[in-house]
Amino acid sequence: MNIHIMTLFPEMVMGGLNTSITGRAISKGILSIEAVNIRDYAFNKHNSVDDYPYGGGAGMLMQAEPVYQCYQAIVDKIHTQSDASSELCAEKRKPRVLYMSPQGKTFTQGMAEELAQEEELIFLCGHYEGIDERVLDEIVTDYVSIGDYVLTGGELPAMVMVDAVSRMVPGVLHNDVSAEFESFQDNLLEYPQYSRPEIWHEKQVPPVLLSGHHANIEKWRREQSVIRTAKNRPDLLEKANLTEEEKKLAKSVMV
Repeated sequence: MNIHIMTLFPEMVMGGLNTSITGRAISKGILSIEAVNIRDYAFNKHNSVDDYPYGGGAGMLMQAEPVYQCYQAIVDKIHTQSDASSELCAEKRKPRVLYMSPQGKTFTQGMAEELAQEEELIFLCGHYEGIDERVLDEIVTDYVSIGDYVLTGGELPAMVMVDAVSRMVPGVLHNDVSAEFESFQDNLLEYPQYSRPEIWHEKQVPPVLLSGHHANIEKWRREQSVIRTAKNRPDLLEKANLTEEEKKLAKSVMV
């Protein structure tokens, strides 16, 4: 997977993504992540990319042309690197462009799984009071939000999304199976987990986990996921695929 992040602060973005799991995936060639500086496409000697908004108002607005030229350079690079027979190159298919905005759809685990199927993803990080609407209309395919609050720019949301999407790409995690059983899979929170020592601060690991009986362990973990979700995020249960027994368990916890 190739990820391109359009930003005014490439060092900030890559400083975070070059570490931990995403950093290892980049070094192994499983992921390609680049932060492209929108200022490189400014058309003035000061490399400024903002101006006052028409109609007045507080703050400055990112101009359309530098954003568009940055986007176009990425698209040209994608097409150049793609094989001539590929679908992307043959049809000049528009790559998916995600704009970080509180006006967008809320980012979910399901969306992360969907985006992980793409070969190319472009993230657009706004700053100041936003970006000229005309270029957004022309290049953006998805408006996405990570929550109902305001941040200084789109860099942090982009990094959050890249991290979540990357985990769904085969080979990124040491154990690919682990991605299938984490929080929000099947709309349930992850079950509690324990490691050595067996007793810590007079608290013992649940005996079932020491039994070696895999069927009982899986049953216990599923029940704990239902219980934890019912306690902490009952809203998720509406979309969870529960058995009648699990529904009764959840209901007993919420009463």
